[in-house]
Amino acid sequence: MRKTKLAFITLLSFLSLWYGCTKTEDGVYTPPITVYEKIPGTWKMLSMKLIDETAKSAGIKPDEIVLTDQLNFASFEITLDENAQNQPTTFTVTGECPELLPSQGYWDLDSQFPPTDGTPVKINLYSDAAKTQKTNQLSITAMPGATAEMELRLTHTSNQVAYATYLYKLFLAEEE
Repeated sequence: MRKTKLAFITLLSFLSLWYGCTKTEDGVYTPPITVYEKIPGTWKMLSMKLIDETAKSAGIKPDEIVLTDQLNFASFEITLDENAQNQPTTFTVTGECPELLPSQGYWDLDSQFPPTDGTPVKINLYSDAAKTQKTNQLSITAMPGATAEMELRLTHTSNQVAYATYLYKLFLAEEE
């Protein structure tokens, strides 16, 4: 009797587990959220930091400087536009700060989902609608999530050696 009861409970447990795993909660498939859905909008400056990669690799201090309140970097804004299908279209950069990025153009991502190896998704900036003339590439080092904040890195290189990185910490502006 005891073995029969134990076998019945075990069978019931396996059937419940199997049934629970084969049916979606509401019966509707929902596609995964892409990075394209997280980053469009107008992003304003929280902080801006310049990292001297040469000094950093040589162990020389200071190897970074906060630029937020200097050279009008606090006025920086970037607007990433998309179409109705959540596909990237144009971007616009405004502000009275030095021009590290083109003032307008087109954009896309190198991956619509965050890579599983931890490498950052990259925003490619183009000067033409066909997206053949890349002008810059920004790495998304902190993805917007529970907070509407994003961190971007713009790294300048010479002969494939990084010498300066600009770290943008941005927040999503409220839609008007």
